[in-house]
Amino acid sequence: MDYKLNETSQILIGQIPDIFSASASGGNSGRRFKVALRRVSLSRSTSPALASTRSPKYRKSTMIRHDANRVNLKRKVEVDPKKRQFAESNVKQNEYPYRLNFYDNPPTAEITLDQFEQWAIDRLKILAELESCQFRNRSPAETETHMKPFLDKYLPLSNNSKKNSAAFTERQRDHYSHFILRLAFASTEELRRRFCSVERSLFRLRFKLDDAQERAAFVAGLNFDWEVVGEEEKRELAHELLACTHGIKKIEDENWFKVDWDRVPELVESRRVLIKRGRAYVPVREQITLVVAEFGRRLDENLTLTARALPRLDEDDRLAPILSHLSKNFGTPDNLFSSESSLPGAPITAANINSLVKHFPLCMSNLHTQLRKNSHLKHFGRLQYTFFLKGIGLSLEECIRFWRGSFSKMNEADFNRDHLYNVRHAYGDVGGDSNRRSGGHKPYSCQKILTEQQPGSGDTHGCPYRHFSQDNLISTLQSVGVVDRDLLKIVRDDVSKQRFHIACGRVFDHVHQADIKKAEKEHGWGAQELDTIAHPNVYFKRSYTLKNLGKEIKGEDVEMKD
Repeated sequence: MDYKLNETSQILIGQIPDIFSASASGGNSGRRFKVALRRVSLSRSTSPALASTRSPKYRKSTMIRHDANRVNLKRKVEVDPKKRQFAESNVKQNEYPYRLNFYDNPPTAEITLDQFEQWAIDRLKILAELESCQFRNRSPAETETHMKPFLDKYLPLSNNSKKNSAAFTERQRDHYSHFILRLAFASTEELRRRFCSVERSLFRLRFKLDDAQERAAFVAGLNFDWEVVGEEEKRELAHELLACTHGIKKIEDENWFKVDWDRVPELVESRRVLIKRGRAYVPVREQITLVVAEFGRRLDENLTLTARALPRLDEDDRLAPILSHLSKNFGTPDNLFSSESSLPGAPITAANINSLVKHFPLCMSNLHTQLRKNSHLKHFGRLQYTFFLKGIGLSLEECIRFWRGSFSKMNEADFNRDHLYNVRHAYGDVGGDSNRRSGGHKPYSCQKILTEQQPGSGDTHGCPYRHFSQDNLISTLQSVGVVDRDLLKIVRDDVSKQRFHIACGRVFDHVHQADIKKAEKEHGWGAQELDTIAHPNVYFKRSYTLKNLGKEIKGEDVEMKD
């Protein structure tokens, strides 16, 4: 088949030498050449003689001829204001057939600014309380009992059987509050991680509390790509499936799903599923783990997309301060503790630290004992103890005096060279602008001590309930005066169940048993004042306050000595 160039093509090709000649004068020849080549087209039957009859003037007019059908992307489409004002929205109203929600679709209806703020605050209270339960290592049963009144108060959700007229409003409030907080907590990786963790815990709690029939209908509507294990495969793997599924004696009594093993890390970690050829065989009774894992996976992906879109959002100036305020009030235990809340009027100096050790938690009293024994602490032990001393109210000058006296085997020149800068940096006296403005480092919380900078051989930092062997822990408790056999047995049981905060709290209650009764009877202390301790500095402050309750604090007259 013969192809011939049409007339426009021949005109452009005839101009190619002229385009090349323009390069010598610095013209934009490369782009013009590419544009010219793109307009070369082929035709099956066009006479080449037509091109020779065209004049240069015609060629130029043909070349710049404008296509009326071409859309100019840079040109704004102007809409009649009247049409825009009375136009009907094509967005569909959200429907909430179930109490549970995967939050896949964003909300579309309009709400007031007061609703925007109040709904977000109510949900934030729920999430903060849930994170507090996680932080204190409460069991699922304890968490459920503790959270139910909060859920009924701030985020109630009626089931379909009650036919409550307010059910739609409740579910709409839950839907909107989730997306508002998603905007507030998508800015940093740390906030996204924490938000995803507590939202997953909230979904798990609601999944357990939901009606069985509604829960089954909700899961069926999600259309998960779970592969059901057939009867023939069940018979082939009967022995292995029964061995991995506790409580099942007959293969006919249970059904299994087959999913990728990395979708159920919790079940794999606790060895409750069979893994074969990269697939995990999950029993139906463990369906909650699959659903919660899928909820967390989708939420994590959506948070990442939200974070990418935040810089491009044309936000209302009224919303930005609200979102910023919400994210700042979702504080960690490290941020919630303030050294300004330390004991007023108590003269805490380097000279009386030894007499204050009786009020220290076990992690800090152990560091003090090792420091007095060896006249030295390793790096992370020094950091943990320095931040704690700063939190109880020890000034920078007194802290330098304390460490200089504690390193008795080191001369002053070596101390100034190796350790003085670190102490000053902890207080924000030296370092970058951010360190100076923030006043240095904050005391470590129990959660940070438990999870970060695990101690190695020869280290003394960390949490004794978490990092000591049980025999070493018991001997350490006995050395500080805790000798009750029943208590030590309960502490062993708590530690074996990884309830480290509970074990530490039991020791505190035992040591301050008489003082707590006095505080409840004579001074009206309640659950708020005696809440679970989750920070070493809170431990010290409560212990010191209980021992000196009702005593007047006047400078050196305060009871500081044994």
